[in-house]
Amino acid sequence: MEHSVVSRDEWLEARRTLLMKEKEMTRMRDRINADRLALPWVKVDKDYVFTTPTGRKTLAELFDGRSQLVVYHFMFGPDWEAGCPGCSFLADHLDGAIVHLNNHDVSFVCVSRPARQDRGLSAAWTGISLGVVFGSDFNFDYHVSFTKEELAAGPVTYNFRETPAEQAHDELPGLSSFYRDTDGTVYHTYSNYARGGEEMLGTMMILDCAPLGRNEGSTMDFVKRHDEYETRPKAATCCH
Repeated sequence: MEHSVVSRDEWLEARRTLLMKEKEMTRMRDRINADRLALPWVKVDKDYVFTTPTGRKTLAELFDGRSQLVVYHFMFGPDWEAGCPGCSFLADHLDGAIVHLNNHDVSFVCVSRPARQDRGLSAAWTGISLGVVFGSDFNFDYHVSFTKEELAAGPVTYNFRETPAEQAHDELPGLSSFYRDTDGTVYHTYSNYARGGEEMLGTMMILDCAPLGRNEGSTMDFVKRHDEYETRPKAATCCH
């Protein structure tokens, strides 16, 4: 993109014009959030059992005593050597959020399908205190994992619509939210897929404010696992 160089007054005029659009986007986000909270709920009747680093648990037990559970469907197939770089990128943003989520009565876990439990957390990413959950057909039922037979048969259901098999994969990203009632009943309240969880990526939000933006050829094409970049990033500095 070519940029003109203008006076401060001209810049302020252009910036105020953009501010009006930013304010409308904020108001639109508020309206969408209200609509999201108003969605009807679906009772979860199926008994899901997961293998976790602390033993086998039901879906209700993943709440860890809290009333709300957010599950990130982490792309990590049984024959994969490591977790998806994009999902690992997202996980890098979560460690500092967990204490705040827990204090707000929300538990957060990742669900994936590696063949062995010991290939999970260390192979997917490092340096994060998130529990990773393995096993069950949970990801199939929430339309983020697909068998070879499903992919060979034609379109699959992803992001609430039919997706051509050639545009799908055996594992795809997503997020699902659940509520646990006082009697132990669990309800599915919300899911998003594809770029639906993009606002969880704080790095992308910062890049949107940087002079060259995301500077992508395709969505997140620059992202690698954090220990795979050619040069280690410099630490942030504060100016006084």
